[in-house]
Amino acid sequence: MLNRRDWCASGLAWGLATCGCLCGCRSAPMTGRRQLMLVPETQEIQMGQQAFADVVTKEKAPSNIRHQNIVERVGMRIAGVSGKTDYQWECKTVASDEQNAFCLPGGKIVVYEGILPVCQNEAGLAVVMSHEVAHVLARHGGERMSQTAAVNGMQSLVGMAMRKQEQVSRDLVLKAYGVATTYGVILPYSRKHELEADQIGLMLMAQAGYDPTEAPRFWTRFASASKSAKPPEFLSTHPADDRRASDLEKLLPDALKIYSSAAGQVGLGETIA
Repeated sequence: MLNRRDWCASGLAWGLATCGCLCGCRSAPMTGRRQLMLVPETQEIQMGQQAFADVVTKEKAPSNIRHQNIVERVGMRIAGVSGKTDYQWECKTVASDEQNAFCLPGGKIVVYEGILPVCQNEAGLAVVMSHEVAHVLARHGGERMSQTAAVNGMQSLVGMAMRKQEQVSRDLVLKAYGVATTYGVILPYSRKHELEADQIGLMLMAQAGYDPTEAPRFWTRFASASKSAKPPEFLSTHPADDRRASDLEKLLPDALKIYSSAAGQVGLGETIA
């Protein structure tokens, strides 16, 4: 059992955490969701530049020049509607069968060639690239670093508050805290980031002139193309593919309004063989 002094220490820990949350809050673009942000964007961009330099050095570009051109074209159209004119946007295609893509802070987009057959066309590729760009616009990386710092800080404070308890009691409480924060905070927020990036990305691709109705179709194809079994959603950092497709279907009316007023409508664009 915790004595009064320990409970006071625990209360102080929660108070400090709450204060940190209030001091480091910002709102995500488009969705308006409040975020804990303790990391400056300049630090994120610096880390992104270093990571991109590693990719450029270590990863091989594909021999298919057409693939590189399509990735560059789609990426620059999305970058053009991102509102981030201060970013130095770059796109790199990687010769790999991996079905993956990512965007780094500062506007560095990397697409693995293995995802292109699932995309099927430029609009499908726009689904992927706009989703990754949305992560950067919403600063999800910085938010995850802030959450991890807050969780680790709280764990240290909890351990300090229980320093006079028996080792077994301390271990049980800290283990329970770790499980609770992983499944109750970190993983749910990771899934929330993915769904938020889906929503922001859908509006971005529509604004860039790509048919947004391709978004739910892409996730249906991606689910069928998966090469490995996926864990239950509550154990995963990503929401289930069928849920993503369903949620995007519900957002299509708003996306189609944006698409109808896009400066240049590309539709599905060029087919990717």
